Amino acid sequence: MNNLEIKRHSLAHVLAAAVLEMFPEAKFGIGPNIADGFYYDFDLPRTLIPEDLLILEDKMKKIIKQNIPFDKKIIERQKALELFKKAKQNYKVDILENEVKEENVSLYKTGNFVDLCKGPHLDSTGEIDIKSFKLTKIAGAYWRGDEKNKMLQRIYGIAFENKKKLNEYLEMTKEAEKRDHRKLGQELELFIFDEEVGAGLPLWLPKGALLKQIIMDFALNTYLKNGYELVSTPHIASSKLWGHSGHLDFYRESMYNSFGIENEEYLLKPMNCPFHVKIYKHKKRSYRELPFRWTEMGTVYRYERSGTLHGLTRVRGFTQDDAHIICAPEQLHNELAKAFKLTSYILNAFGFSNFEVNLSTRNPKNKDKFIGSDESWEKAETELKKVIEKSGCQFNYDVGGAVFYGPKIDIKVSDALGRKWQLSTIQFDFNLPLRFGMTYIGEDGKEHTPFMIHRALLGSLERFIGVLIEHYAGAFPLWLSPVQVKILPVSSEKHLDYAQKVYSLLSENDIRTEIDDSDETISKKVREAEKQKIPYMLVVGKREVGDNLVAARARGSKDIESVGIEKFIGKIKEKIKNKD
Repeated sequence: MNNLEIKRHSLAHVLAAAVLEMFPEAKFGIGPNIADGFYYDFDLPRTLIPEDLLILEDKMKKIIKQNIPFDKKIIERQKALELFKKAKQNYKVDILENEVKEENVSLYKTGNFVDLCKGPHLDSTGEIDIKSFKLTKIAGAYWRGDEKNKMLQRIYGIAFENKKKLNEYLEMTKEAEKRDHRKLGQELELFIFDEEVGAGLPLWLPKGALLKQIIMDFALNTYLKNGYELVSTPHIASSKLWGHSGHLDFYRESMYNSFGIENEEYLLKPMNCPFHVKIYKHKKRSYRELPFRWTEMGTVYRYERSGTLHGLTRVRGFTQDDAHIICAPEQLHNELAKAFKLTSYILNAFGFSNFEVNLSTRNPKNKDKFIGSDESWEKAETELKKVIEKSGCQFNYDVGGAVFYGPKIDIKVSDALGRKWQLSTIQFDFNLPLRFGMTYIGEDGKEHTPFMIHRALLGSLERFIGVLIEHYAGAFPLWLSPVQVKILPVSSEKHLDYAQKVYSLLSENDIRTEIDDSDETISKKVREAEKQKIPYMLVVGKREVGDNLVAARARGSKDIESVGIEKFIGKIKEKIKNKD
């Protein structure tokens, strides 16, 4: 742990000490440090309310001012067990009985609070700046994350080096709340969720469905121009396929229950890859045909616990810009380089330019958990590394982070607030080629096993759109906006005919347009268009009708430009073409 992580972990203990002071009968779960702060889980005699956070925060500050040491003591596991049984701390007993294997364990004492903890901690509470932390929220959390266990109350806190850093984070949090895609999604009429439909299953409204289609069309057309071919596969398949692919053995917990059709068991697909393998396998293949690059916008279904669902960024059914590249070993580097370059192009086109690249490899000390030969793993990891290095990108190793069937590149993008989001993945698969006996006839006339690369550049379209909404705060670039131009007649009675003429001209030029034909004042129409984050507003009144003009106003600007319709159309089409 670094110093800040140690401070956050220490604050979790200070919080627990404050809770013990407020609720002497409290039962304690776990309290780790996390990104930006800490939390602790409690079993309490009553439900906490937001006002309790202020009380507890005040108690924490008093404990800090007392400069209480974090005393560490090593004792035998059995003695620790007896200690926590006597204190009726059943969650600590559970940990000692089911998780801890060591003969000796460490305890940390902070005032009257004693915790089972490996540490490390600060020397004393006095080392904490009382203005550098804040308790933020209360949430429910099942013990061990299992819905069958009791739900505890989790108190979250944030902590930074000093008050200045804390305030900067709080300001960013306020801005993030304004950009929350769940809130903007409803305000901009993009999508909704409905209880009767089910959790984690978004309903796309016309503007949202259009936005999704624009993104899919751009991505798919880009892939087709780069040598990919379009395939399409079903939403369900026989359990025989999922048994053959290994998903029933390795991925069953993320799949939905099976259902019967004419005495045969079927399941919703969690992935598209076995279908693409079957397309490859439907006839013999030659080295002359390789590489294959097959893509589809495939909708998949994966079980997510209700507590993990979050707007569009964590759903139960989502569409992937999925693709699989099947190639010969000598084609591997070139195919990976193309896929990586294409990833950068796609993400840049949507306004993301700051990437974090991670190379996930297998753990060389624990090869038993990974399938495939040493030779295949070495070649795949080496080629992935070469591709990243040649691109000039910095990258981090994630040793042991590979999935059991192959190494991968994960790409995180930074949004306008600097938050990182996992989007793109380029991943090897040694599993399916072996399981399904994928082969091709080589130049030597013998059968060879091809390499298979999974590749999703946007990842989940739902997640990508959620990130995109927050990145732009709903104010999409012109080329992406579901409505690009809003025509605002000064008088719906006097100027509507001219507004409809302008509408027809824009629509004929494939510019997405709406007319506000309400009886509201022009100032209110402008405010509503701004609220809907429309890129361009065209005000049409007496002067515009007489001179065949439009009064154009760009989103976020108070400047109005009187311009001829044809000139305006030319300007807009150029901006759309260049993705300005």
